[in-house]
Amino acid sequence: MVTAELAVAIPSVVLVLALCLVAAKAGVDQIRCVDAARVASRAAARGDDPARVRALAAAAAPDGASVQVDGVDGAAGGGPGGGAGGAVRVTVSVRTGGWGVLPAWDLSASAVTPVESAS
Repeated sequence: MVTAELAVAIPSVVLVLALCLVAAKAGVDQIRCVDAARVASRAAARGDDPARVRALAAAAAPDGASVQVDGVDGAAGGGPGGGAGGAVRVTVSVRTGGWGVLPAWDLSASAVTPVESAS
């Protein structure tokens, strides 16, 4: 009688633990996306080379993340580091989880930094 109950309980416990691991990994990946967007946005606002901005974001982001760099708020030329008075937005996104029957999440983070003047 105990073996039948144990045969049902062990897979349930394993499934709950796996779900907790996937949720913890999603939390860590979200924090890494936030950090990557922040670092890359500051670099772009300083006027760093776009390849360096992407490299900084890729280094801090989770594996498989995509990075998008845009000039916003009237930045001259519309590109990263476009000019004083504008801003730079960096968005880092990644899909995490999805191991077998476990859920997957689309995570993303954005950071907007004012462009620094060249004084």
